[in-house]
Amino acid sequence: MRFQHLAQRLFNTPLAIRPEKAEVIMAALSDRLGVSHLFRVNGDAVAVSPQAFFDSDDSDGPRRSRERDAGYDVVAGVAVIHIEGTLVHKLGALRPWSGMTGYDGIRTAFLGALRDPEVRAIVLLIDSPGGEVAGCFDLVDTIHGARGDKPIWSILSEGAYSAAYALASAADRVIAPRTGGAGSIGVIWMHVDWSTALTGAGIKVTFVTYGDRKADGHPEIPLSKEARERFQADIDTMGALFVDTVARNRGLPAAKVRDTQAATFLAADAERLGLVDAVMAPDAAFLALLDQLG
Repeated sequence: MRFQHLAQRLFNTPLAIRPEKAEVIMAALSDRLGVSHLFRVNGDAVAVSPQAFFDSDDSDGPRRSRERDAGYDVVAGVAVIHIEGTLVHKLGALRPWSGMTGYDGIRTAFLGALRDPEVRAIVLLIDSPGGEVAGCFDLVDTIHGARGDKPIWSILSEGAYSAAYALASAADRVIAPRTGGAGSIGVIWMHVDWSTALTGAGIKVTFVTYGDRKADGHPEIPLSKEARERFQADIDTMGALFVDTVARNRGLPAAKVRDTQAATFLAADAERLGLVDAVMAPDAAFLALLDQLG
């Protein structure tokens, strides 16, 4: 099967992503997917015009020097970290690339901004349906643990769902536009059963294993009751971690977060539930942060 590495990141692994987005991703596997290099942070911030706050550039154009790229733009003393598209554990790029953002790049940019003496505050500019569970909650803890060092705001443009909301919730404040949204606080696991298709093609797959559960979840065989129960237990554990993490980050009772049942909410309802702090346009949110900084 082509793109085995990508398939391993989509199938039979926990995802914190909106289900409809997961379906789109799996329907759109293409030759464009690949990796780029993770550049070293050298402490040099790139000064750009305020327009860069709204623009995401994942090309190698002249606007920034890739050799000196810290993974964030500095606008009026505020580091802006773009978080867009599907979130993956290890992308190997500091910026959003090919419709994805890596937790590795976000971490490097965030830690660099914390150390940067020119940076007075950090904005996570988020528009993402979520992505992989792997790597998400460790990064969330890193962001949450930095509260108090510098102001950290999550500004949604437009939405932050599932894993992306986990990241957003780690900031001091979460701001969403009126047409944006937040939520999907849950975990999904997808199993693809190819057994009937293989049989129809005259292909028989035989597994020789050591350990009764070694072949659990493989797409070449139907998902057994025992395997489903085991995977459900794992998903329940990760879902509970998600709920407890958001409850901690937002100062909400875990039961209130759990009662959302992984639903998504438009900005006004998200504010009512305590998932976001205010509803305003991204530019207005950025100006509000500048006013607070003085």
